[in-house]
Amino acid sequence: MQYEYRAQGVCSRSILIDIEDGIIRNAEFVGGCPGNTSGISKLVAGMKAEDVIARLEGVTCGRKPTSCPDQLAKALKAVLERENAAQ
Repeated sequence: MQYEYRAQGVCSRSILIDIEDGIIRNAEFVGGCPGNTSGISKLVAGMKAEDVIARLEGVTCGRKPTSCPDQLAKALKAVLERENAAQ
């Protein structure tokens, strides 16, 4: 199922996530630095969402208190919470 997360405090506007049984099938950033966001998307494909959260949560960008990787972690947390609530 595809989810959309509205990114906050970063250049990316949103993150589209396809997740199945806790595994990220696809993550696509809308906006942001194309090379970095494309690289992140390729790196996380096929990984467990929980592993990605553990690695990326809290990553900052310059003086910003967040980053695109941190926003992906927040998005994945929201998706997992939504899926757990639906069960």
